[in-house]
Amino acid sequence: MKIGFIGFGEVSYKLSQLFKNEEIITSSKNRSKNTIKRINKSNAEILKDFNEVAKNSDILISANSPQKAIKIAEKYGNINKGIYLDLNNINPHTAIKINNLTPKFIDSAIIGNINHKPVLYLSGKYYNKLKILNKYINTQLISNKIGDASQLKMLRSIYTKTLAAALIETTDIADSLNLKNELLQTLAINEDKNFIKKSNSRIKNTKKNSKRKKEELEEIIKYFKDYDLSMSKATLNKISKNDL
Repeated sequence: MKIGFIGFGEVSYKLSQLFKNEEIITSSKNRSKNTIKRINKSNAEILKDFNEVAKNSDILISANSPQKAIKIAEKYGNINKGIYLDLNNINPHTAIKINNLTPKFIDSAIIGNINHKPVLYLSGKYYNKLKILNKYINTQLISNKIGDASQLKMLRSIYTKTLAAALIETTDIADSLNLKNELLQTLAINEDKNFIKKSNSRIKNTKKNSKRKKEELEEIIKYFKDYDLSMSKATLNKISKNDL
């Protein structure tokens, strides 16, 4: 089976390692030096351009950016005759548009740490064609409805980003009082054994990627505009501050 990647960032690289027993194909055309290094490290077969990647993929994965998701689908979706996945943080409206542009699209969402047995949640009628991936990654069918996987990812994102903002606010105050370690220890009493490690990782990740998380929250608030999003809006305000 040939699995093609359009875009080869960290997610694509990690997946290529998970799918190591399959034939991985991509292109280095117009890619950055860092991306080319990543491709070479993965041992993926490099084709001359993404048209060739799309034509030859049994599963074609777009992992570029949410802003380019529709453009990529328009350009390569119809060329590909296999299954088309978009692993960007797209909203359900975008997923539906991509479904109309490609013959065999499955809405998808990677949930969890890509390094530690993530779950690939899927919605769409071609789910059975992806069961082969279960030997590498846990796939879960939500429904046959395009958009459900994207909605699930957005809902989860509301929770994780709000939690991160609360952690940052609380630990910043505790740090100013020289009580950060003690605070985390008290919080860990009612959590799992890895709570402190996970909390520090969540804080670090949010601060490092605040711009991207801000954009994702803006998209969430726009999509769920008919719901009470007071916590999400407060989180957006917190993440938008330059002092994160």
